[in-house]
Amino acid sequence: MANEKIEFDEKCKSCRGTGLYIGMAERDGAAVVCHTCKGTGCHHFVYEYEEFENRIEDQRVKRVYQVNPGIIIGKDKGRYKLSDFGGISYNNWISGKPFGKGTENRLFTCPAWWYQSADHDKKPNWPECIILGSFSRCVHFAEKDKCWDKWDRENK
Repeated sequence: MANEKIEFDEKCKSCRGTGLYIGMAERDGAAVVCHTCKGTGCHHFVYEYEEFENRIEDQRVKRVYQVNPGIIIGKDKGRYKLSDFGGISYNNWISGKPFGKGTENRLFTCPAWWYQSADHDKKPNWPECIILGSFSRCVHFAEKDKCWDKWDRENK
């Protein structure tokens, strides 16, 4: 697999081609030499990449999750399994199986918390959702299984 390169000269974005930078600290007609183009007004852009051929499998991965809403995912000395956090097996993901009902992290998140990251269009906008700084502070968070039941009824 050969490396590819894109290379060209462009007008420097930092100084807009002037070679001089005027920022917050430069006042009353003062300017400094642009650090990006070194005063030339021209930035030489170089991007090297490997051409994509196919997705590479990663044997370290056992389970795949649609998103992570900010919770540590992993086994906890026999207390939790990877499946406790939702998701699908790596083999199912590789074969193209979609994330569906039950693949959410229902043990540790509520529907509003999960879908804020997973699919904002599906995030419930219920009047009883009282989020005081974080989802886990909602008065209903301890009974989030009821919120998931409601979400399931509304989203067949």
